[in-house]
Amino acid sequence: MERNHILLVEDDKEIREGVEIYLRSQGYEVFQAADGIEGLKILEREEIHLAIVDVMMPRMDGITMTVKLRQNHDFPVIILSAKSEEVDKIMGLNIGADDYVSKPFTPMELLARVNSQLRRYGKYMDMLEAKEEKEKSNVYVIGGLELNEDTVEVMVDEKPARLTPIEFKILALLMKNPGRVFSAEEIYERVWNERAVNTDTIMVHVRKIREKIEINPREPKYLKVVWGVGYKIEKQA
Repeated sequence: MERNHILLVEDDKEIREGVEIYLRSQGYEVFQAADGIEGLKILEREEIHLAIVDVMMPRMDGITMTVKLRQNHDFPVIILSAKSEEVDKIMGLNIGADDYVSKPFTPMELLARVNSQLRRYGKYMDMLEAKEEKEKSNVYVIGGLELNEDTVEVMVDEKPARLTPIEFKILALLMKNPGRVFSAEEIYERVWNERAVNTDTIMVHVRKIREKIEINPREPKYLKVVWGVGYKIEKQA
């Protein structure tokens, strides 16, 4: 199982080393930094899953570091602050921190917060990945042409194209099989779910689809005719 990487940003060396011992005992990989500048440099070269950031530090404080961190990262951030620094706690949460721990604290308390935040973040990432996979499975992209079966939308160079339900079904059939040539009879039977009798309608629908998705329908980029055989969506490099 892959180890979670934790960035510990604290100017007190004894606190850093003490906390690292407890975190490593739980299987976490720990990267230490003495201030915000060092912490941001570590983020540039290491994959971090959670950051513990002290508020009061020289050169760059924890509030400033968290603001900069949030520009590119969404992993959990736990801020450390003295009990007298209530304003810093509120500010830290407002600018992107997920939790705070007041000094002095016990290593077990901090460890419990770390475990809790990583569990929540792990569930969030799992849900996000599952959602992205579901969306990807129903979205087909060929060059600048994009068809989404869930929303029944077609985009051409990020601009919507308005297709009728039949036109959408024909285009979806072709886009799911880029490069494959479908005869007019096969398109008819797959889209209408009945035996093809008169396929002249396919030619009409193809012409209308081209008018909606091609910059120049007379010289189509996507929907091509293979004379005497049928139609296909051209693969794009």
